[in-house]
Amino acid sequence: MLIYFALEKLNKKRLINIMNYNVYNNSSMNLDFEDKIHDLLGFAQNRFGLKRVPEVHLDSNSENASNHLGKTGYYNPETLEIHIFINGRHAKDIMRSIAHEVIHHWQNEQGSLNNSGFSG
Repeated sequence: MLIYFALEKLNKKRLINIMNYNVYNNSSMNLDFEDKIHDLLGFAQNRFGLKRVPEVHLDSNSENASNHLGKTGYYNPETLEIHIFINGRHAKDIMRSIAHEVIHHWQNEQGSLNNSGFSG
């Protein structure tokens, strides 16, 4: 369901489309900052004018976490999903990874993402 909020900016009212954000915790990590993820997605939607906000999947992968050069996350342009590996990571580092992958999503919406596969 879409919710609309009227914002007043420079004495003009502007309609902002606030979407529901889907964040899935696929790990055993207790998230006490999920509200911050929703805030970040809302900020990105408003700042970049995202048509659709991607799903965010917080994934657990201990093998990847033990690799110093392992992946921190990726964006799948075909499914519009962001996957973030969260094992052993601080909340602010996870948030940075989400922000990074949201930029790939925005690039995809703009047609400037090289769709040769997943973007990390």
